[in-house]
Amino acid sequence: MTYTQAPPLTDEEIKALLKEAPIARICSFNQDGTIHAAPVWFKYENGCIVLTTPRASRKARNIKRNSNVTVLIDIEGPSTKGVIIYGKAELENLEIDDLPWTTSLLEKYMPNEQAKALAQGLYKIYKSVKISIKPEHIASFDYTKDDTYRAACKG
Repeated sequence: MTYTQAPPLTDEEIKALLKEAPIARICSFNQDGTIHAAPVWFKYENGCIVLTTPRASRKARNIKRNSNVTVLIDIEGPSTKGVIIYGKAELENLEIDDLPWTTSLLEKYMPNEQAKALAQGLYKIYKSVKISIKPEHIASFDYTKDDTYRAACKG
């Protein structure tokens, strides 16, 4: 018997997961061709994965050189489910006028006042960039729908 892939998520399940999952892992290409993978806070906005990072970060420098990225967003556990997004990333410099947007991203993780204070603090210590990833291809998996996997887990 050969096991291949867990069943996919529906479009509605993908959208729900992208709104609920706490962490994304963004992968970009280092200059030497190796892969740089980093966990990030993110937001699903207008069909794109968006995040912020320092302009001088490895992620931002890699994307400036090569916009191809892969993003893994999953819910971990015995019944893992997730999406793998292949796409192009765009960089946009953030300025203090963008504080409301940065605050809105952070509100996914903390109350408004705390998010606003953190955003203000971050703007004081480094210049930021917004990374927007437009999906070109999405692969998904949901082990909760997989009878073979569930049976194997029961021992």
